[in-house]
Amino acid sequence: MPNLPFRTLDDMPALMGRRVLVRVDFNVPVDELGHITDDTRIRAAMDTIRELTGRGARVVLMSHRGRPKGWGGASLDVVAERLQTLLGEPVRFVDDIVGEAAHRAVEGLAPSQVLVLQNLRYEPGEKASEQEFATKLASLGELYVNDAFGTAHRRDASVALLPELLPGYAGRLMTRELSQLEGLVSRAEHPYWAVIGGSKVSDKVGLIGALLDRVDGLIVGGGMANTFLVAQGYGMGASKVEQAAVEVARNILDRARQQGVDVVLPNRVIAAKAFTPDASSRIAAPGELASDEMALDVAPDAVDRMLDRIKGARTVLWNGPMGVFEWDRFAEGTMRMARGLAELPAHVVVGGGDSVAAVGRAGVVSRLAHVSTGGGATLELLEGKTLPGVAALINSPKG
Repeated sequence: MPNLPFRTLDDMPALMGRRVLVRVDFNVPVDELGHITDDTRIRAAMDTIRELTGRGARVVLMSHRGRPKGWGGASLDVVAERLQTLLGEPVRFVDDIVGEAAHRAVEGLAPSQVLVLQNLRYEPGEKASEQEFATKLASLGELYVNDAFGTAHRRDASVALLPELLPGYAGRLMTRELSQLEGLVSRAEHPYWAVIGGSKVSDKVGLIGALLDRVDGLIVGGGMANTFLVAQGYGMGASKVEQAAVEVARNILDRARQQGVDVVLPNRVIAAKAFTPDASSRIAAPGELASDEMALDVAPDAVDRMLDRIKGARTVLWNGPMGVFEWDRFAEGTMRMARGLAELPAHVVVGGGDSVAAVGRAGVVSRLAHVSTGGGATLELLEGKTLPGVAALINSPKG
């Protein structure tokens, strides 16, 4: 692992009996019955939690969940229950954050015990990044660990202010994420290809612009490919096209040509006349869609063509699905890309919520170099932006 500009768990002092505040990302989906439907983010923090409890720390976990309006709703009690099952050890929960109940709960912890505080966003000072709220949080602990990479691009009090008040360290997940993603920015092996999908060009202009200075080739799929194809002069029927971004796509293509970056767009798509999960469909080439047809996936043979272009790559970044993969009828392009990338003898990094879901569904996560838990944080880091949560760790006082 390269030298990192911040301290990690390896740099922490003796922890026996010490109160360690840990910012985690437990913003998990919960159904109408109150059941967690995907505990990936909880599992991602397990290495850090187990290491801290193994060293005798009194571990206080902090997270947000959802966007509650004031106090109530989106409670973290359901998360504490799932964490207890995963840990196989009792996990305490307190329906408080910085009040007397929270202080009593922390003081009542024995070495190696874990406490989950209530949803940080119940307190307006969290999102408002209020110094007073950060100071109250800091009074609960002696040391601070950030293992919530998915929130590192935010300026929330628990992310950007707390490590100014307590000695701060990066958890294992945070350390892995930053090491892997910084590698794509500064030390990727070539040939280096990026596979970018999703619905909107405008959402990823910054990412694509940054990638053009780093990669040897760019594959574009998903709904955004429609806008690029229109920029090339193809008619795309009733496909979703960002008309306001057509000129942006044209400029990206021009810049790629000037910089010698290969750009591969779908040469065949799956077209349907209705945006429904059971719509009848056919394979068509760009420019051949009827006025009432829309592209909802990249055709299987077109994905194979894309994968053939990158078979010699040493590094690959994938961000964004190839189509409407939530619907089985239009999932093959994305699933084929996931399986194909897993077969490559390359360092493959996957980032972005939909792409992460896709590789999970395809069952290939263990065959990839890294699957990022971050959404906006991943994009901003790959764009070359400084993340507030990382900057705060770098500048955190020593313990």
